[in-house]
Amino acid sequence: MSSSFHNADKQTHRRVMIVGGLFCAAFVLISFFAREQPDNTYALQKADRMVRTAGSPPPVK
Repeated sequence: MSSSFHNADKQTHRRVMIVGGLFCAAFVLISFFAREQPDNTYALQKADRMVRTAGSPPPVK
C-alpha cells in the first residue's frame, strides 16, 4: 500500500497548505501586474484640468 499525503501529520499538512497558498497568491499577483495595463488616461486628464483651474473664477457663459 502506497503512502498518501493524508497519512502525514497535521503540522506537515498545514505547512504544505500554507506554502501552496503562498505560491498561488504570488502567481495571481505576478499575473495581475505583468499584464498590459490599458491606456485609459481620462481620470488623469480630468484631475489635471481640475488642478489647473482650481482657484480661478468659473468661465462666463
